[in-house]
Amino acid sequence: MKILITDGLAKEGLKILTDPGLLKIDNLSGLTKEKLLEIIPEYQALIVRSATKVDPAVIEKARELKVIGRAGTGVDNIDLDAATKRGILVMNSPGGNMITTAELSIAMLLSLARSIPQATASMREGKWDKKSFLGTEVRGKTLGVIGVGRIGGAVAEMAQGMGMRVIANDPYLTPEVARKKKVESVDLPTLYKNSHFITIHTPVTDSTKGLVGREAFAQMRDGVYIINCARGEIMDEEALQEALNSGKVAGAALDVFHVEPLPADHPFRKNPKIIITPHLGASTAEAQTKVSVDIAQQVADYLIRGIIRGAVNLPSVSAEVLEQLRPYLLLSERLGKLLSQLYRGQVSEISLEYRGEVANFQTEPLTIAAIKGVLDPILEEKVNYVNAPVIAEERGIKISESRSPSPGDYSSMIILKVKVGDVFHQSSGALFGKNDPRIVRINGFSLEAVPEGHILVLENRDEPGVIGNIGTLLGQRQVNIARMQLGREEAKGKAIAFLHLDQKVSEEILGQLKRLPNIINAIAVEL
Repeated sequence: MKILITDGLAKEGLKILTDPGLLKIDNLSGLTKEKLLEIIPEYQALIVRSATKVDPAVIEKARELKVIGRAGTGVDNIDLDAATKRGILVMNSPGGNMITTAELSIAMLLSLARSIPQATASMREGKWDKKSFLGTEVRGKTLGVIGVGRIGGAVAEMAQGMGMRVIANDPYLTPEVARKKKVESVDLPTLYKNSHFITIHTPVTDSTKGLVGREAFAQMRDGVYIINCARGEIMDEEALQEALNSGKVAGAALDVFHVEPLPADHPFRKNPKIIITPHLGASTAEAQTKVSVDIAQQVADYLIRGIIRGAVNLPSVSAEVLEQLRPYLLLSERLGKLLSQLYRGQVSEISLEYRGEVANFQTEPLTIAAIKGVLDPILEEKVNYVNAPVIAEERGIKISESRSPSPGDYSSMIILKVKVGDVFHQSSGALFGKNDPRIVRINGFSLEAVPEGHILVLENRDEPGVIGNIGTLLGQRQVNIARMQLGREEAKGKAIAFLHLDQKVSEEILGQLKRLPNIINAIAVEL
């Protein structure tokens, strides 16, 4: 089988791929898009870093492709949906740059505290200017960590080693995990108010884009220092410039930006209060070697032995087991995504019950799929089949599963329970036929809903005219209903409606729906 490597790989990784003598390697860096499209049809595997864009056009041409390996963490440059639809496995090697990125964040912190880059630039100009670079000690200062995953947790540990007090904000940080990491869990306003330094380690989601903006800066103490080695979109760059100019922020250290490479005329390049680096988070010799070795081993194991490890769009199982589990994997993940979007809040427990035929299968991947589904709406860019259990463990989420070979109402059934706050919420699913998943129960409501697409979930009082009012409002706003499923507890009690729509509804329309007579709640869900 043939492997195309387009962005380079460490020699240690290349050795793993060539040693068995069963694989042919073409190491062709710097390919144009046109050349890639021309040659990709002859390869069974593609290994990239961040430079090569594996978009739908490339995947469409890749007729023989079985696996795409990303040497590193992010898979932003790979169209996962297109790859998954074509049955192409996508793997990454996320563990190699954790410590490297954490160390860069600490280096940025110390550079800010002592103005090291600015002092170096002054020395190169022939000056000896000590007065302009009066620094501040970090010992005894408070570090605010936004996002306490693996990297954020490592930064917290390193900062504690320097004698810093660490406070943290993370939607899934339980009190138990906070105590284990020796950090104080606080809300964002408290973090902003009390931190001398703030470092960002959260992924980009709808809720974190522009998170650190004007409103956030207004809540911070005067003279705060900001570090961002996560994602550029989290920082409002214009607001940061204003905060630096006003003196609210004493200095910022940035490794990531909205647009990369950073434009030559970007104002950050001329601001002496900002330390900027060209996305160096994973750029150490050790990290580059480790991610190369990891991805090479993963790709070789899959092509030669059929072993799946490190996949971001499928769980790590054999190809034979995967074929059996595929429809159940989709169902498990969609059940999790549904509950996570319907019931927002801190998740402390996830439990799975498998009934009937599915109880005889290898259910661990199904449980992982459900965990991924629950966490996806909050941490969508970081959560995959590889790291979902780790993320859940880091946040103190209790995971349990049980099996019963005795069928209930269906030959196979998956029951997912998620504890949000003090309340358990439940979604149940079954397969109709061999490959047709359905949501068959939500809490006390029975129904048969297809778990895909744009879904409007309405909770209402079971009174005449409710469905007519909903249809009229959506019709007046040119929103088409593709299908509708209804369920109720009892006559004149509460009812639930699943409306599959041809497009996503706006917040404005949701607000109008909530104001209709007998409507209790309206939530837009994406599955």
